[in-house]
Amino acid sequence: MMKKKSVSARKASLVLFLCQMISALDVPLDLSQPPTITQQSPKDYIVDPRENIVIQCEAKGKPPPSFSWTRNGTHFDIDKDAQVTMKPNSGTLVVNIMNGGKAEAYEGVYQCTARNERGAAVSNNIVIRPSRSPLWTKEKLEPNHVREGDSLVLHCRPPVGLPPPIIFWMDNAFQRLPQSERVSQGLNGDLYFSNVQPEDTREDYICYARFNHTQTIQQKQPISVKVFSMDSLNDTIAANLSDTDIFGAKPVTERQPVLLTPTGSTSTKVELRGNVLLLECIAAGLPTPVIRWIKEGGELPANRTFFENFKKTLKIIDVSEADSGNYKCIARNRLGSAHHVISVTVKAAPYWITAPRNLVLSPGEDGTLICRANGNPKPNISWLANGVPIAIAPEDPSRKVDGDTIIFSHVQERSSAVYQCNASNEYGYLLANAFVNVLAEPPRILTPANKLYQVIADSPALLDCAYFGSPKPEIEWFKGVKGSILRGNEYVFHDNGTLEIPVAQKDSTGTYTCVARNELGKIQNEVHLEVKDPTMIIKQPEYKVIQRYGQASFECVIKHDSTLLPTIIWLKDNAELPDDERFLVGKDNLTIMNVTDKDDGTYTCIVNTTLDSVSASAVLTVVARPNPPFDLELTGQLERSVELSWIPGDENNSPITNFVIEYEDGLHEPGVWHYQTEVPGTQTTVQLKLSPYVNYSFRVIAVNEIGRSPPSEPSEQYLTKSANPDENPSNVQGIGSEPDNLVITWESLKGFQSNGPGLQYKVSWRQKDVDDEWTSVIVANVSKYIVSGTPTFVPYEIKVQALNDLGYAPEPSEVIGHSGEDLPMVAPGNVQVHVINSTLAKVHWDTVPLKTVRGHLQGYKVYYWKVQSLSRRSRRHVEKKILTFRGNKTFGMLPGLEPYSSYKLNVRVVNGKGEGPASPDKVFKTPEGVPSSPSFLRITNPTLDSLTLEWGSPTHPNGVLTSYILKFQPINNTHELGPLVEIRIPANESSLILKNLNYSTRYKFYFNAQTSVGSGSQITEEAITIMDEAMASRQVDIATQGWFIGLMCAVALLILILLIVCFIRRNKGGKYPVKEKEDAHADPEIQPMKEDDGTFGEYSDAEDHKPLKKGSRTPSDRTVKKEDSDDSLVDYGEGVNGQFNEDGSFIGQYSGKKEKEPAEGNESSEAPSPVNAMNSFV
Repeated sequence: MMKKKSVSARKASLVLFLCQMISALDVPLDLSQPPTITQQSPKDYIVDPRENIVIQCEAKGKPPPSFSWTRNGTHFDIDKDAQVTMKPNSGTLVVNIMNGGKAEAYEGVYQCTARNERGAAVSNNIVIRPSRSPLWTKEKLEPNHVREGDSLVLHCRPPVGLPPPIIFWMDNAFQRLPQSERVSQGLNGDLYFSNVQPEDTREDYICYARFNHTQTIQQKQPISVKVFSMDSLNDTIAANLSDTDIFGAKPVTERQPVLLTPTGSTSTKVELRGNVLLLECIAAGLPTPVIRWIKEGGELPANRTFFENFKKTLKIIDVSEADSGNYKCIARNRLGSAHHVISVTVKAAPYWITAPRNLVLSPGEDGTLICRANGNPKPNISWLANGVPIAIAPEDPSRKVDGDTIIFSHVQERSSAVYQCNASNEYGYLLANAFVNVLAEPPRILTPANKLYQVIADSPALLDCAYFGSPKPEIEWFKGVKGSILRGNEYVFHDNGTLEIPVAQKDSTGTYTCVARNELGKIQNEVHLEVKDPTMIIKQPEYKVIQRYGQASFECVIKHDSTLLPTIIWLKDNAELPDDERFLVGKDNLTIMNVTDKDDGTYTCIVNTTLDSVSASAVLTVVARPNPPFDLELTGQLERSVELSWIPGDENNSPITNFVIEYEDGLHEPGVWHYQTEVPGTQTTVQLKLSPYVNYSFRVIAVNEIGRSPPSEPSEQYLTKSANPDENPSNVQGIGSEPDNLVITWESLKGFQSNGPGLQYKVSWRQKDVDDEWTSVIVANVSKYIVSGTPTFVPYEIKVQALNDLGYAPEPSEVIGHSGEDLPMVAPGNVQVHVINSTLAKVHWDTVPLKTVRGHLQGYKVYYWKVQSLSRRSRRHVEKKILTFRGNKTFGMLPGLEPYSSYKLNVRVVNGKGEGPASPDKVFKTPEGVPSSPSFLRITNPTLDSLTLEWGSPTHPNGVLTSYILKFQPINNTHELGPLVEIRIPANESSLILKNLNYSTRYKFYFNAQTSVGSGSQITEEAITIMDEAMASRQVDIATQGWFIGLMCAVALLILILLIVCFIRRNKGGKYPVKEKEDAHADPEIQPMKEDDGTFGEYSDAEDHKPLKKGSRTPSDRTVKKEDSDDSLVDYGEGVNGQFNEDGSFIGQYSGKKEKEPAEGNESSEAPSPVNAMNSFV
């Protein structure tokens, strides 16, 4: 919330201006004038009889007036009363009561007269009455015996005092008695009970009367009230009657409303205009009635209507004749209603419409005095001259009375006098003095010369020119020394001489001249106006929501006129900031450290200058977790339910979103709280479902956006009755642990689920599909029972029923279990192997009879292992691999086989107990594949035109090697590749001398092995032939020269700098030139494999990753197409080389490395690894 307020000095100027308008014709005190009463005591003057009585009467005039008094209509000679004195130069009387006088002796009606040679002014009739605070009359008060639910009125009846006392009820401890819709105090001071309750019983109902005028309090004797509840009344009756008597007081009965005050159906009320109207209705009834007010035929006046005393009192302030009418109060409860109509009539004591004003005339002028008043009834108007009724006053030929107006014509100096207008009706009177002063005076300006006015831009500027003269002078205004007369709509000229500039601007600044002239003379005066920039808050405090113990900061950045000195004040809830060091006031901000709940409120920044004031406000809301609920109460206790109610704690400015209800079972789990339920934050009662045989306690936790409250205090305990169990154990299972037993397990009931003491279980079983009777046994509160001597793996029907000391739970449902498993008895038969390619085979088998499985069939396991490689004829350590195929499958795929090898396998059936016997070993062989890359390639003995190549045979020949393929090509200085040369080498060779090469030339070599299936992965190397001998000798000669050594050092230094630069660029993410070099060395015809190429990569030499020429990744004679096999990936089993789903589906993936080929190679150079063969199959 933000509020901005601007209070300018122009408002004060406007008020001053209005005052000046009223007193514009005030005569300067240095001129002759009739008396004017300036101060007098109130009409109804109640005095303290213990203090001196001071009756005020002050007046001004020229010459100074003399004073006289009347008392009860006759002259009051103060000189004859030693107790009465008149203050010097004043008409104020002082009656000395403290030195022996009695206030009662001076009761009466007093009137003061102030007189000089020009007339006499009189005061109001001042009625003097001493205040009275009499004691209560002694009376014998009988105790009040009341039946619960009945109404009761305790009468106060205070003594009549002057003024009337203020009534309130308290107890012996001087504590005010609590009041509510049910119990409240009436306007007459009586205490009304709409219905009494047992807690109303007490012996110290005391009515007090406070007399403020004398500052005394009078006390009535204590009143005793005894309320009889129905239960206690029945017990009393029963104690005094025999068993054969019929007795019993009626229970508390509800009653429809009946009005206790006012009585009857209608009443009347008269109130005077301007007073406060108070109407009251108090009703009896059970339940306590609710009061509502309406005005018949109209609406209750907005902004002036208030409800007090729990809406039993209607209060309308500043009533007028329009508030007359019928007001109806309606008392209602659920049994009915009662109403009362109060007819209100608003009368009015006289009030001014036009009060007479002083009249200053020059000789020969005309004028009028007007006295107009209104009232209900309409007041009578009467005139007096110098305190004497005008009818018997000395005649004045210039004066003519016309009802409420006196007309003066061609007045002379002797016409000066003071006239009194009296307007009266039965409810009061008004008396006003107005003089007629006949003077001949030239103009005079009363405003000080060169007065400086400062205003804020865009606000009114009021420049005074208070004047006097007779006849009345004319006023003119000029701006500047030689300015023209001011006219136009931008100025307002007031009768009292004030010049108003409604919207002053910066250019309004300057000097203004006021000129006053009449027939007797002329005078002028200068004033000065400065227009300032307004003060503004350019950054206002903003609404804050801060968690408790956080920090709040409000800003208040201002802009102001440079010539004004602003002061900033911070307020909290329109009062000063607390005197607390946590509040830090900065130049343009307020910071509150470690905010607490009491810091909640509206913070206002007020900026004051001498001319204006601006303010801005913002609300700080301190939020926190709610306080815990309290006053937990259990009602409506039943065997299986109870109603819990509570009172929410303080929500700490963050609405409670929900309540969490927890319970504790003091019988089974004391100290452990469990979640029960939760309800919305608007709900404070909940019906809770209960279980038997639980000693419940409940607690409630409130939750808001900030967090959870601490738990409430626990409710009272409630122990529910025992009952049969409502439910049976869950998760019943029957699984044998041995071939000849059945283990029955279940989840035991929790403590509160037992519903009573002596929880046990009835365990029943029988063999399924056999006409057997149920076998049952009752066991203690356990969760397992073992049945021995069962056949191996047969189904059983099982049920477990809960029971306690009161009986059984409902009939449980049956579950199927099995007795223990044993190892399978037979192996799968008719095992067949179909070799698909060099790395993949498919195995088939026949299922075993289910009876021989002797358990739950989990699947089949295939054990396979490599016996030997057919190319090397050498055995190695046998490493068996296992693949598991879930379910009752009859085939599976064996991936990852090595080409040109001999394998064995067998198949076994698997159940929950383990594996059955293995089938006879089945031998199968894989065909040849492409070889792996040669194990190494070395280039030695470089000469001018030859190089020696040595190599090692492939680690995995995957068949019988038929030859080696060598390809090579030169590389020039620009890294361009020359023509490619290919040589086929017999398989039994391991070295080769290449001759007829160019001298000093770099060559790149591509080398791979072949079987009858195809070429394997290639290996690459580079080498350089040496220079000729002449060039070598010249090089040696040059190398011995000093200049050449220096040149080489410089080159080496440049190379070092270049390497450093490259290293820095590489670390910063720049390109590294080696990549470009490698690309330059590659065969220009070589293309990388596309991402959307449907083939898979195969194994390649790990030392060479240059791309091969695009071609088939799988030779046509090794490709397994879709139509070659009906198998799919679901045929692959679980094992060391792959992952499978529960149904045996293969979910692994294989990928191989890609290798570059020489530019003119057409054959595939990828080794047919087992993995790649698998991918080819897919």
